[in-house]
Amino acid sequence: MAWGVPTRLPSSRVQTLYELCKRTFPSPSSAAPPSPPPASAVRAISSIMDTISPVDVGLRDDNLEDGGGHGFFESSFMKGSARAARWAQPITYLHIYECDAFSIGIFCLPTSAVIPLHDHPGMTVLSKILYGSMHVKSYDWIEPTVLPSNQPVRLAKLHTDNVLTAPCPTTVLYPQSGGNLHSFTSVASCAVLDVLAPPYSENDGRVCTYFHDYPFSSFSERTKMVDRPDDYAWIEAINSPVNIYMRPGMYTGPTVQDRLS
Repeated sequence: MAWGVPTRLPSSRVQTLYELCKRTFPSPSSAAPPSPPPASAVRAISSIMDTISPVDVGLRDDNLEDGGGHGFFESSFMKGSARAARWAQPITYLHIYECDAFSIGIFCLPTSAVIPLHDHPGMTVLSKILYGSMHVKSYDWIEPTVLPSNQPVRLAKLHTDNVLTAPCPTTVLYPQSGGNLHSFTSVASCAVLDVLAPPYSENDGRVCTYFHDYPFSSFSERTKMVDRPDDYAWIEAINSPVNIYMRPGMYTGPTVQDRLS
Protein backbone atom coordinates (compact mmCIF):
# COMPACT_ATOMS: atom_id res chain seq x y z
CA MET A 1 0.00 0.00 0.00
CA ALA A 2 1.43 3.36 -1.01
CA TRP A 3 1.24 6.09 1.59
CA GLY A 4 0.49 9.59 0.40
CA VAL A 5 -2.16 12.10 -0.45
CA PRO A 6 -5.33 10.55 -1.94
CA THR A 7 -5.56 11.01 -5.71
CA ARG A 8 -9.14 12.37 -5.44
CA LEU A 9 -8.95 15.97 -4.32
CA PRO A 10 -10.94 16.42 -1.10
CA SER A 11 -12.76 19.60 -0.23
CA SER A 12 -10.20 20.90 2.27
CA ARG A 13 -6.79 20.30 3.84
CA VAL A 14 -8.60 19.21 7.01
CA GLN A 15 -10.43 16.56 4.97
CA THR A 16 -7.11 15.42 3.49
CA LEU A 17 -5.66 15.12 6.98
CA TYR A 18 -8.66 13.11 8.15
CA GLU A 19 -8.47 10.71 5.21
CA LEU A 20 -4.75 10.07 5.71
CA CYS A 21 -5.30 9.44 9.40
CA LYS A 22 -8.18 7.09 8.63
CA ARG A 23 -5.93 5.07 6.31
CA THR A 24 -3.00 5.12 8.72
CA PHE A 25 -4.35 4.46 12.20
CA PRO A 26 -6.30 1.23 12.82
CA SER A 27 -8.77 0.94 15.66
CA PRO A 28 -6.77 -0.13 18.73
CA SER A 29 -7.12 -3.63 20.10
CA SER A 30 -7.83 -4.08 23.79
CA ALA A 31 -5.46 -7.05 23.79
CA ALA A 32 -2.32 -5.11 22.87
CA PRO A 33 -1.28 -1.45 22.50
CA PRO A 34 -1.11 -0.22 18.88
CA SER A 35 2.26 -0.14 17.17
CA PRO A 36 3.56 3.18 15.83
CA PRO A 37 2.62 3.69 12.16
CA PRO A 38 5.19 3.31 9.35
CA ALA A 39 7.61 6.20 8.98
CA SER A 40 6.34 6.87 5.46
CA ALA A 41 2.78 7.31 6.78
CA VAL A 42 3.95 9.69 9.51
CA ARG A 43 5.84 11.74 6.90
CA ALA A 44 2.72 11.95 4.74
CA ILE A 45 0.58 13.19 7.62
CA SER A 46 3.30 15.62 8.74
CA SER A 47 3.55 17.00 5.21
CA ILE A 48 -0.16 17.73 5.10
CA MET A 49 -0.11 19.31 8.57
CA ASP A 50 2.81 21.50 7.50
CA THR A 51 0.57 23.08 4.85
CA ILE A 52 -2.34 23.84 7.19
CA SER A 53 -2.70 27.50 8.14
CA PRO A 54 -5.01 29.18 10.66
CA VAL A 55 -7.37 30.13 7.84
CA ASP A 56 -7.71 26.46 6.84
CA VAL A 57 -9.23 25.68 10.26
CA GLY A 58 -11.29 28.85 10.66
CA LEU A 59 -8.90 30.63 13.02
CA ARG A 60 -7.59 34.14 13.38
CA ASP A 61 -4.54 34.81 15.52
CA ASP A 62 -6.61 37.05 17.82
CA ASN A 63 -9.27 34.43 18.62
CA LEU A 64 -8.15 33.94 22.21
CA GLU A 65 -7.37 37.46 23.33
CA ASP A 66 -10.95 38.63 23.74
CA GLY A 67 -12.07 37.58 27.20
CA GLY A 68 -11.89 35.32 30.18
CA GLY A 69 -13.98 32.46 28.89
CA HIS A 70 -16.90 30.59 30.34
CA GLY A 71 -17.18 27.05 31.60
CA PHE A 72 -14.70 24.26 32.13
CA PHE A 73 -13.89 21.63 29.56
CA GLU A 74 -14.18 18.09 30.92
CA SER A 75 -12.37 15.33 29.02
CA SER A 76 -9.98 12.49 29.74
CA PHE A 77 -7.18 15.05 29.29
CA MET A 78 -8.80 17.14 32.03
CA LYS A 79 -9.59 14.35 34.53
CA GLY A 80 -8.24 15.33 37.93
CA SER A 81 -7.76 18.98 37.05
CA ALA A 82 -9.02 21.59 39.48
CA ARG A 83 -10.88 24.79 38.70
CA ALA A 84 -8.63 27.82 38.36
CA ALA A 85 -9.45 31.34 39.50
CA ARG A 86 -12.28 33.00 37.61
CA TRP A 87 -10.01 35.68 36.21
CA ALA A 88 -7.64 33.16 34.67
CA GLN A 89 -7.40 33.32 30.90
CA PRO A 90 -8.63 29.96 29.58
CA ILE A 91 -7.09 27.55 27.14
CA THR A 92 -9.65 26.73 24.45
CA TYR A 93 -10.00 23.32 22.81
CA LEU A 94 -11.58 23.09 19.36
CA HIS A 95 -12.83 19.59 18.58
CA ILE A 96 -12.57 18.60 14.91
CA TYR A 97 -12.92 14.80 14.87
CA GLU A 98 -12.54 11.78 17.13
CA CYS A 99 -12.94 8.02 16.80
CA ASP A 100 -11.41 5.03 18.61
CA ALA A 101 -8.30 5.20 16.41
CA PHE A 102 -7.41 8.91 16.43
CA SER A 103 -8.54 12.42 17.26
CA ILE A 104 -7.97 15.80 15.60
CA GLY A 105 -8.28 19.02 17.55
CA ILE A 106 -6.77 22.42 18.26
CA PHE A 107 -5.51 23.84 21.54
CA CYS A 108 -5.59 27.66 21.62
CA LEU A 109 -3.40 29.17 24.34
CA PRO A 110 -3.43 32.84 25.37
CA THR A 111 -0.11 34.46 26.25
CA SER A 112 1.62 32.85 29.28
CA ALA A 113 -0.83 29.93 29.46
CA VAL A 114 0.65 26.61 30.57
CA ILE A 115 -0.21 22.98 29.84
CA PRO A 116 1.83 21.18 32.52
CA LEU A 117 4.14 18.24 31.93
CA HIS A 118 2.03 15.21 30.98
CA ASP A 119 2.36 11.91 29.14
CA HIS A 120 0.78 10.10 26.18
CA PRO A 121 0.71 6.39 27.10
CA GLY A 122 0.90 4.13 24.06
CA MET A 123 0.18 7.05 21.74
CA THR A 124 1.64 8.67 18.64
CA VAL A 125 1.07 12.44 18.59
CA LEU A 126 1.64 14.91 15.75
CA SER A 127 1.59 18.62 16.62
CA LYS A 128 1.70 21.69 14.37
CA ILE A 129 1.88 25.26 15.69
CA LEU A 130 -0.58 27.22 13.56
CA TYR A 131 0.32 30.68 14.82
CA GLY A 132 2.21 32.27 17.68
CA SER A 133 5.08 31.02 19.81
CA MET A 134 5.46 28.50 22.63
CA HIS A 135 8.14 26.99 24.82
CA VAL A 136 8.17 23.20 24.60
CA LYS A 137 9.95 21.02 27.15
CA SER A 138 9.84 17.27 26.69
CA TYR A 139 11.36 14.06 28.03
CA ASP A 140 11.52 10.34 27.36
CA TRP A 141 11.78 7.72 30.07
CA ILE A 142 15.13 6.02 30.57
CA GLU A 143 14.84 2.27 29.98
CA PRO A 144 15.34 0.11 31.91
CA THR A 145 13.69 2.14 34.66
CA VAL A 146 16.06 4.01 36.98
CA LEU A 147 14.72 4.81 40.45
CA PRO A 148 16.64 6.46 43.30
CA SER A 149 16.35 4.85 46.71
CA ASN A 150 13.32 5.82 48.79
CA GLN A 151 12.12 8.52 46.38
CA PRO A 152 8.93 8.54 44.24
CA VAL A 153 10.72 9.70 41.09
CA ARG A 154 11.94 8.13 37.87
CA LEU A 155 14.78 9.13 35.55
CA ALA A 156 14.04 10.66 32.14
CA LYS A 157 16.20 12.19 29.42
CA LEU A 158 15.56 15.66 28.07
CA HIS A 159 14.40 15.59 24.44
CA THR A 160 13.41 19.20 23.72
CA ASP A 161 13.80 22.50 25.57
CA ASN A 162 13.14 25.13 22.92
CA VAL A 163 10.87 27.95 21.89
CA LEU A 164 8.99 27.11 18.69
CA THR A 165 7.50 29.86 16.56
CA ALA A 166 5.12 29.48 13.62
CA PRO A 167 5.72 28.67 10.86
CA CYS A 168 7.70 25.61 11.91
CA PRO A 169 7.61 21.90 11.00
CA THR A 170 5.19 19.43 12.54
CA THR A 171 6.64 17.56 15.50
CA VAL A 172 6.02 13.88 16.25
CA LEU A 173 6.23 11.95 19.49
CA TYR A 174 5.94 8.19 19.90
CA PRO A 175 5.10 5.88 22.80
CA GLN A 176 8.76 5.52 23.80
CA SER A 177 10.57 8.32 21.96
CA GLY A 178 10.28 11.80 20.52
CA GLY A 179 9.48 13.43 23.87
CA ASN A 180 6.42 11.48 25.04
CA LEU A 181 6.23 13.61 28.19
CA HIS A 182 5.91 17.29 27.35
CA SER A 183 4.78 20.67 28.62
CA PHE A 184 3.71 23.80 26.72
CA THR A 185 4.07 27.43 27.80
CA SER A 186 2.81 30.05 25.38
CA VAL A 187 5.30 32.85 24.80
CA ALA A 188 2.75 34.63 22.63
CA SER A 189 -0.87 33.72 21.93
CA CYS A 190 -0.71 30.51 19.92
CA ALA A 191 -2.68 27.58 18.54
CA VAL A 192 -1.57 23.96 18.15
CA LEU A 193 -3.17 21.44 15.81
CA ASP A 194 -2.93 17.96 17.37
CA VAL A 195 -3.46 14.47 16.04
CA LEU A 196 -3.54 11.83 18.81
CA ALA A 197 -3.44 8.19 17.77
CA PRO A 198 -5.10 6.60 19.60
CA PRO A 199 -6.73 9.27 21.78
CA TYR A 200 -6.84 9.18 25.56
CA SER A 201 -9.23 6.55 26.88
CA GLU A 202 -9.67 5.77 30.55
CA ASN A 203 -11.40 2.48 29.73
CA ASP A 204 -8.39 1.35 27.68
CA GLY A 205 -5.80 2.49 30.20
CA ARG A 206 -4.64 5.57 28.28
CA VAL A 207 -5.00 8.05 31.12
CA CYS A 208 -3.25 11.41 31.07
CA THR A 209 -0.86 11.70 34.04
CA TYR A 210 0.72 15.00 35.07
CA PHE A 211 4.28 15.26 36.37
CA HIS A 212 6.80 17.53 38.02
CA ASP A 213 10.42 17.53 36.87
CA TYR A 214 13.40 17.98 39.20
CA PRO A 215 17.00 18.77 38.21
CA PHE A 216 19.24 15.74 38.04
CA SER A 217 21.35 17.15 40.88
CA SER A 218 18.36 16.95 43.25
CA PHE A 219 19.40 13.43 44.23
CA SER A 220 23.10 13.63 45.03
CA GLU A 221 23.75 9.91 45.29
CA ARG A 222 23.13 9.58 41.54
CA THR A 223 25.01 12.58 40.19
CA LYS A 224 27.90 10.54 38.78
CA MET A 225 25.82 8.04 36.83
CA VAL A 226 25.71 10.15 33.59
CA ASP A 227 28.21 12.32 31.72
CA ARG A 228 25.87 15.26 31.06
CA PRO A 229 23.54 15.66 34.04
CA ASP A 230 21.79 18.71 32.53
CA ASP A 231 20.34 16.37 29.89
CA TYR A 232 18.46 14.37 32.53
CA ALA A 233 15.76 15.00 35.12
CA TRP A 234 13.91 13.15 37.84
CA ILE A 235 10.19 12.95 37.12
CA GLU A 236 7.47 12.60 39.77
CA ALA A 237 3.80 11.91 39.09
CA ILE A 238 1.43 14.52 40.53
CA ASN A 239 -1.38 12.89 42.47
CA SER A 240 -3.16 16.07 43.53
CA PRO A 241 -5.45 17.96 41.09
CA VAL A 242 -3.71 20.07 38.45
CA ASN A 243 -4.95 23.60 37.82
CA ILE A 244 -5.81 23.98 34.15
CA TYR A 245 -8.56 26.35 33.10
CA MET A 246 -9.89 25.00 29.80
CA ARG A 247 -13.07 25.53 27.85
CA PRO A 248 -14.57 24.05 24.69
CA GLY A 249 -14.66 26.41 21.74
CA MET A 250 -16.66 26.47 18.54
CA TYR A 251 -14.73 24.99 15.63
CA THR A 252 -15.60 27.06 12.55
CA GLY A 253 -13.38 25.40 9.96
CA PRO A 254 -14.33 22.84 7.29
CA THR A 255 -16.40 19.92 8.56
CA VAL A 256 -14.89 16.45 8.21
CA GLN A 257 -16.86 14.20 5.87
CA ASP A 258 -16.63 10.60 7.08
CA ARG A 259 -16.36 9.15 3.57
CA LEU A 260 -14.22 6.13 4.41
CA SER A 261 -16.49 4.46 6.96
